[in-house]
Amino acid sequence: MTKTLNIIVIAAHPDEAEIYAGGTSALFAELGHRVKFVSLTNGDCGHYSLSGQELVDRRTEEAHEAAKRLGVLEYSILNISDGRLSNSYEVREEVIRQIRNWKADIVITFHPDGPGHVDNRNAGKIVRDAADFIAKVPNAVPDAPSLDQSPLFLLMPDYGKRASYSPDIVVDIGRTIKKKLLSCDAHASQFYEFAPWQRNLLNEVPSTWEERREYILHYWSSFIDVSSEMLPALDRLYGDNKSASTVYAEPFEIADYGRRPADDELKLLFPMLND
Repeated sequence: MTKTLNIIVIAAHPDEAEIYAGGTSALFAELGHRVKFVSLTNGDCGHYSLSGQELVDRRTEEAHEAAKRLGVLEYSILNISDGRLSNSYEVREEVIRQIRNWKADIVITFHPDGPGHVDNRNAGKIVRDAADFIAKVPNAVPDAPSLDQSPLFLLMPDYGKRASYSPDIVVDIGRTIKKKLLSCDAHASQFYEFAPWQRNLLNEVPSTWEERREYILHYWSSFIDVSSEMLPALDRLYGDNKSASTVYAEPFEIADYGRRPADDELKLLFPMLND
């Protein structure tokens, strides 16, 4: 490894970086690279019986445990209420600070358009609108030194965007699937309480890890399993008919507001593609 890469995943709620990019993040960490997660809201709407600071504290504790399980070095959660994320200059400036202070080579976030959660769309818009100021604009947010080069910006397929999503990069996460599932398991308030309550599945939540593993694999399969739109990118980037042997993967689209590297540079930025 010639260079330690800095990766930052910017999501809207605690637990989203894990379910959308947890396996890839664990692979980066295993290879000695530095990964940080940022949630732009504190997730204080994410329960049916807990609320307020009690819920924020619990979700923060869960997030830090999830980071440990993945090898993620830092997890920042902004004190903005769930559902109230807006593309204000204050939030944009904080995103610029987060990216600059992490000296990010890769920024992963949501698509700025689509029918998913309003906070997810706004997270994508905030990163998009911050992108132009991150590198070589020292007078923007001068308390965080500007970067010499713009990071690579990648988009995660928000659950409402999959129908029109075209992945440029697909990462085989078979090697780190256990870590991804354990990071979801750390977010018990979401995977075993709130989401099952929303889906009328509370009576199906299992108690042992072996059963919970299968439960997550089943009910969150669209965030975990390879699907047809991922196959061309797997074969293009890995070669050797990779699509035929890949079971679990995470897809990313190169944002249209950043630079678009060739496949040779992508393999430097995603060294797991060379395995």
